[in-house]
Amino acid sequence: MNQLADFLRRHPRLLVLTGAGLSQPSGIPVYRDSQGQWLRSTPIQHADFVNKPASRQRYWARSMIGWPRMRQAAPNAGHLALAELERAGHVTQLITQNVDGLHQRAGQRAVIDLHGNLDTVFCLQCGVRLPRAQMQAALREANPQLDNPLAQIRPDGDADLPDSLLQDVQVPDCPACGGILKPEVVFFGGTIPRECIAQVEAAVRDCEAVLVVGSSLTVFSGYRICRDAHAQGKPLACLNLGVTRADSLFSLKVEADCAATLAALPSALRL
Repeated sequence: MNQLADFLRRHPRLLVLTGAGLSQPSGIPVYRDSQGQWLRSTPIQHADFVNKPASRQRYWARSMIGWPRMRQAAPNAGHLALAELERAGHVTQLITQNVDGLHQRAGQRAVIDLHGNLDTVFCLQCGVRLPRAQMQAALREANPQLDNPLAQIRPDGDADLPDSLLQDVQVPDCPACGGILKPEVVFFGGTIPRECIAQVEAAVRDCEAVLVVGSSLTVFSGYRICRDAHAQGKPLACLNLGVTRADSLFSLKVEADCAATLAALPSALRL
């Protein structure tokens, strides 16, 4: 804790990169274990969602069940501590790989959603954007047979449902043009928007150091941030339980509970 607090003192223009390990105490499951291995089946691929109606049926059916419980998740002590560190001037920018919006709900202001945010849906044809709550209402109206509160929640607002329930699922079309509606998140195999990449590059360029919290950095978009910061001579620290793809780049690594450790940082910094 003293070393981590000292890292923040020595590098006031700190960039924080967060992953699923920070949201897990809020009740949102993670994809991988501490060794970076999949805990469940691989998530939906971008190409499958775009090209296969059955994949869209599967995604939206499971999302209809899982999203409300994820939306009800509350920021935990780690999210709140990071927002406090931002207000105190110790964190100038935060990039999150999570799509749950918990940083914003905790009061964090300077947030870049690297992989998007589940709160918004957009049309692949005309680009119109809708609140996820509006999509949820349309899904429930079209599929009353899927009201199954006992389904097990999965990462990113997904839920386990038997395949036998999926073939009759009705997926609402875009109300403006009849096109395909997609959550405004980057699926596996998808592309991060160029404007987001530009924001991330500026954040890395402008920071003094990087702190990784709760991520194995297995996905290249997160690892690239660490790789680029290291190439620019920026020191890196990590707070994470288990191995990460960037372990060789860290000058400090703390293997401890993310939320509890972050919650103790303000006191360690005498805020």
